[in-house]
Amino acid sequence: MTALPRGETPGSPAADDADVAVPSAAAPAPSAQDEGHEADEGSPTADDGAAEETDGGAGTGSGADEAAGADAESDAAAAETEGASEDTVRTTAADGAAEGAADAPAPLSEAEAELAAQRELRERIEKRKAEKSGPIAAGAKLSGQAADLLAAVRAVESGEKSAAAFFDSPAPAAPRRAAPAPAPARPRTPERAPAPRGASPEAVAAASAVLAEGGAPEALAGPAAEALGEQAGDALREDPWRLLAVPGVRPEQADGFARALLGSACGPDDERRTAALVGWLLERAALQGHTALDTTAVRAALAERSVTDPGAAVRHAVAEGVVLVFQEGEDDEDVQDSEAPAGPGEEAEEGAREPVRVLLGLDRYALAEESLADGLARLVNACEKDADWTEAASAAASPSAAELIRAVAAHGLVAHTGGEAARAEPAALLAAAHGLGLRALGTVHSVDGRHRLAEAAGDPAAAVTLAGLLSGAEGPGRDEEGAIAVDLLVVLDAPQLDVETAAILVESLADGTRLVLSGDPGVLGSAGAGRVFADVLAARACPQIVSRTPDPGPIGELVSGIGIGELNQVEAPGKEVVIVPVRDAGEAVHRTVQLVADSVPRAIGVSSADTQVITVGHGGSAGTRALNAALKQRLNPGPGRFGGFDPGDRVVHVPTPGRTVPGVVVSADAEGLHLDCAGTRTVVPQGRVEASVRHGWALSAHQAAAMRWPAVVVVLPGDAAQGLSRSWVYTAFSRAERHLSVVHGVDQALQRAVAQSPAQDRTTRLRTLLEASAR
Repeated sequence: MTALPRGETPGSPAADDADVAVPSAAAPAPSAQDEGHEADEGSPTADDGAAEETDGGAGTGSGADEAAGADAESDAAAAETEGASEDTVRTTAADGAAEGAADAPAPLSEAEAELAAQRELRERIEKRKAEKSGPIAAGAKLSGQAADLLAAVRAVESGEKSAAAFFDSPAPAAPRRAAPAPAPARPRTPERAPAPRGASPEAVAAASAVLAEGGAPEALAGPAAEALGEQAGDALREDPWRLLAVPGVRPEQADGFARALLGSACGPDDERRTAALVGWLLERAALQGHTALDTTAVRAALAERSVTDPGAAVRHAVAEGVVLVFQEGEDDEDVQDSEAPAGPGEEAEEGAREPVRVLLGLDRYALAEESLADGLARLVNACEKDADWTEAASAAASPSAAELIRAVAAHGLVAHTGGEAARAEPAALLAAAHGLGLRALGTVHSVDGRHRLAEAAGDPAAAVTLAGLLSGAEGPGRDEEGAIAVDLLVVLDAPQLDVETAAILVESLADGTRLVLSGDPGVLGSAGAGRVFADVLAARACPQIVSRTPDPGPIGELVSGIGIGELNQVEAPGKEVVIVPVRDAGEAVHRTVQLVADSVPRAIGVSSADTQVITVGHGGSAGTRALNAALKQRLNPGPGRFGGFDPGDRVVHVPTPGRTVPGVVVSADAEGLHLDCAGTRTVVPQGRVEASVRHGWALSAHQAAAMRWPAVVVVLPGDAAQGLSRSWVYTAFSRAERHLSVVHGVDQALQRAVAQSPAQDRTTRLRTLLEASAR
């Protein structure tokens, strides 16, 4: 391996081209880059975890920095997470695109089914939250028929109802987990991406009238009605700061709208404003992977927004139910019954006790973490622990595989860590379970990962994608109680699990099911909020099997060193690793195109179609946008007649946040853009193309996680130095199977990023909950 260049160039952050300064006092119309998470569920960059424009590791930095500072990165994050794309997509009349063509009813797609499952989980945990909110009376823990009988007895005793009123009472309520409707048969026709469900015209018109009165653009009416519901107009008139619930709207824009509506009646300490700001800060933190934030960080951020009494503002937000408050180290009930978080310096009153960390969180993530912790504890306790898998372990191909099999035989939950070569061990576990007559299944996060696991297991039916499993489009389906019909489920690429998806998955497993979480802890975390795999490992709530199978070859040696903080030179006689030094971003783009189009196919024997470019961010002079434009011009030039796309273009489709599906453009018509995604034909409606499809010759590291290619070109321009971290470098470099080229323009910043010890980059509660359940 060529020695890395010496010398040091500090570099500057990648250009934050999604953050547009707005001079107007009133709320301006957000650009396509400023549309946020709630309005656009199909963002092609939603899988970027922290969703930062530099893609430099989801949620890096402290909670205070993420909540209060770096607004430029946060705005780029929301922009990139939700709505950024290169061009407005419309099919021209010359191409036969008939605008307004009616779409025929389509069967339920994987994305729609996944979103429905998420809504079902949220309804369930909301019900659980409501049940916990009141005082616990005698008999409160009864359920089902027993609870109904107790209620009837109390009603008769109190005189509210007569005994005769219960003679013809309806049948008892259905069990907690009802069997869902059978999954629809997979259509032979191309799958259709889900179309957004807009608000009614009346709600949009009412919101538009209020927005116009406050000097805000009409373009916000639709998103406002979707975010605030049918009463959006009344809600905005009563509380103008609810405009912050609209994706892409910033506090200063909401302040301008409020001043236009309320005049001198509003001020920086208006309780409506402070409550909205607290919720906004937690939403922004969730984009960076946090499920909670320390109250100190929230108070500091409020102070920077001209709130004179941040402590009072936090207490009001808690009282209004905008956020929940938690105290690490004590029962949640103690926290809920206590006063809201103390102001600065108030913690010192109890000098004899250690300071207690007080966290604020949005209920959707807090309840998902609680549901996940309860579900994992259920699997641990309900497992049959005397299963005899001795022969299967003895026949395993490696000591690590044998150790994994023995651990799974005795435990309901097992964590398994290792690199790419270690995937053979879960594959051996699946084969052993099948040999014992068990229903065993492996699930991964990408179609590429499914192919690799199926090949390692020697059985195409042994692997499914996680999205397909949850939607019912793949896998064995559900049993009569609605649980996934498996005895053993192995989840590979576990670091990509966000807390909401993990909660849905665990809730879908029946008592007695064995669950294995397997993955490489060195890679970047999930696109959504939470750090499920890292928290399970840190809590030590289950056995942890560390693979002793190293990744082979020069690339494996290089990546293994990065994992322990060392950027070593490796021998690469077959040009497995090549360093290409560059002086500036322009040269980086030129050399990247040259490598993909000529050098790698000629010298390495890997075609351009099998070579993937990975760079630090989407913006900047050598980000994914610039690189994709240059690569399209060289590899598939064309006019972009389908809204910037031509047949043969490499693209990525994101049907839901966090899911990146590579594909190739086939054609376009009145229905939308037709894609071939790894053999699956998909039609993206015209209205969704701009938000959910982008060119895919160049990806960010978050988008590339859980996938691999024969050859990878990692581009490190000088302005990307601050976006680098050990996990980013580890993820990007380990995507290569046979060849890795590094277009190197960051001097010593690469070595410093690798050497820096990774810290817990996300604030979550799952570890604490798991540790409490284990006691």
